[in-house]
Amino acid sequence: QVQLVESGGGLVQAGGSLRLSCAASGRTFGTYAMSWFRQAPGKEREFVSGITWTSGSTYYADSVKGRFTISRDNAKNTLYLQMNSLKPEDTAVYYCTMGRIATMRRADGMDYWGEGTLVTVSS
Repeated sequence: QVQLVESGGGLVQAGGSLRLSCAASGRTFGTYAMSWFRQAPGKEREFVSGITWTSGSTYYADSVKGRFTISRDNAKNTLYLQMNSLKPEDTAVYYCTMGRIATMRRADGMDYWGEGTLVTVSS
């Protein structure tokens, strides 16, 4: 069983930066991935970025590529999302997730979810 707790959300102006953190606790089995998803008001939850825990292979949605960087600290069991050059359209609740590598880009494919942290980007 895994518990995930996000932090680092807040209000920033367009062009600014935020760093989200996700602290993971509990037991994991075998190889797995961690991903960030986000959900804006009136929109479906969408994949933002993911990383395989052992190899560190990273993946990004086209909308954030070049602006966001995902990373992890294995010793601290912590996932990060560095968000730069933020845009108003990045405004959403951001969720930390953990699940199988094969489904790490699908919201319905991830097994564990945090409660989310709100990111608001003003113009």
